[in-house]
Amino acid sequence: MRVLVVEDDEMLMEGLKAGLGLHGFQVEAVGLLGDAEAARKAARFDAMVLDVMLPDGSGLELLRRLRGEGDGTPVLLLTARDAVTNRIEGLDLGADDHLGKPFDLDELAARLRAVARRGHGRAAPVLLHGPLRLDPARREVTMEDEPVTLSRREFAVLEALMERPGVVLSRQDLQEKLYGWLDEVESNAVEVHVHKLRAKLGREMIETVRGVGYRLCARPGGKGA
Repeated sequence: MRVLVVEDDEMLMEGLKAGLGLHGFQVEAVGLLGDAEAARKAARFDAMVLDVMLPDGSGLELLRRLRGEGDGTPVLLLTARDAVTNRIEGLDLGADDHLGKPFDLDELAARLRAVARRGHGRAAPVLLHGPLRLDPARREVTMEDEPVTLSRREFAVLEALMERPGVVLSRQDLQEKLYGWLDEVESNAVEVHVHKLRAKLGREMIETVRGVGYRLCARPGGKGA
């Protein structure tokens, strides 16, 4: 999951990048509203962690603009523990959740997974596709009840495909799940990860739609299918 963190406290920002990264999130972090606007115009994000108090304005103004433009990106607000008015205003403006500072990183990760599920119209915490099972919280994948070991980026590609079964995702779509918006990306990076996934899950599990991208097979079978 690709997350934009908007937080001006440098120590907290770096902690969020490192901590959420360990939870499997692809994190971009900025400290100003202006930089947040530039980031969201340059890339697509699955969720946003937005501090209310920022040096160049209120995070609530960014939230207001997002919703005014019809941008439904899930937003989790970070507020002071006693900032009840900000929390109420943020929820009324379209925030999906809020968390008071200081907070527990594991709770933040769980709340992000929850708002992302709702953003995809999905209630179940575990992704299923035939004999394939992916647990985002535990970072576990099983095929026919047998554990499958994946690298972080293989996991991210598979998670993106399983979140939108039947939908063709382009190479660009998948690259955005794997790399930061300023990262240099090798031209065949997605193809390499898909090739490795097919070797582990079965050749037919991921379909290539020529000239468009990749999707999960319509009729999932076992590894030998």
